[in-house]
Amino acid sequence: MGLIETFYATIANYPFLALIVGFLTLGWSADRFVNASAAAAKNLGVSKVVIGLTAIAVGTSAPEIMVGIEASLMGLGELAIGNAIGSNIANIGLVLGITALVSPLPFAENVLKRELPWLIGATLLTLACLFNLYVGVLDGLALLGGLGVILYLLARRNRAMPDTLQTELDELPDMTAIKSFAWFAIGLAVLLVSAHVLVSAASVVAIEYNVSELVIGLTIVAVGTSLPELSVTVAAARQGHPEMAIGNVVGSNILNILAVLAIPALLDAQAIEVAVLWRDYGMMVALTALLALLAYAIGSRKVITRFEGLVLLAAWIGYTIIVYHHERIV
Repeated sequence: MGLIETFYATIANYPFLALIVGFLTLGWSADRFVNASAAAAKNLGVSKVVIGLTAIAVGTSAPEIMVGIEASLMGLGELAIGNAIGSNIANIGLVLGITALVSPLPFAENVLKRELPWLIGATLLTLACLFNLYVGVLDGLALLGGLGVILYLLARRNRAMPDTLQTELDELPDMTAIKSFAWFAIGLAVLLVSAHVLVSAASVVAIEYNVSELVIGLTIVAVGTSLPELSVTVAAARQGHPEMAIGNVVGSNILNILAVLAIPALLDAQAIEVAVLWRDYGMMVALTALLALLAYAIGSRKVITRFEGLVLLAAWIGYTIIVYHHERIV
């Protein structure tokens, strides 16, 4: 038996082990790939604004982006769509919910004035694209157009606030040109293999347990690719920087719906089920609206309290139960 046959046989026989390995290596390689990309760009003299808008901004969504590409190329567009929507649901319900239980989360000023309104706008744009129950090339281009607008606004802000951008860049590790390119190649190679292992294992689990790729993407894969956000936000809260948590999640959610959801639209256009719109995207809209309510409601403390974090976590748990119950009765 050749190496490739052994590889696929291992995934088929131990799909959950392959999922765990895929998640771990995906997170590890995404971090190395992003850092090396930024360091290589800095060594090549790429402007700080460009680095800030790519490596830094896309960093936490790298796992979702790579899984979306791999799933779409394998003809599993439903898994990619489920991952994009499910990651946003997990980011607000699971990630913010758990982090708020560790420490109450204040809304930073830039989140209230810029990032959260952008998320609301991106959510409405995506709703318009999904409303005809089809995701295709035009929808993908519209989503990428919305991302382009936000990146332009970010670029304009960074030019006006260079000190903020410099602080972000200073947090990146210094690497020589050879080291940065070596880690770039290693990170990209492991990222590609990890995404392939993860998507292949998810497909095997879906077949073995007679559930759709969409549900696997909404739940197992979404949680796995949201683990980087969970670790970053909990660490920030425990280290005395809870104001970073909401900004990390909001930024990741913007990229998930404008960049990650655009991938299956462009590479694997297809009709979507009604349930995707009213149950799954509807839950994402509801959690986003709840987040906005906590931020902007009259008399709001502009903080996600521990009780409100418990509500968010309970909402995510309840949604996950509903998804699997609906799958069984269908």
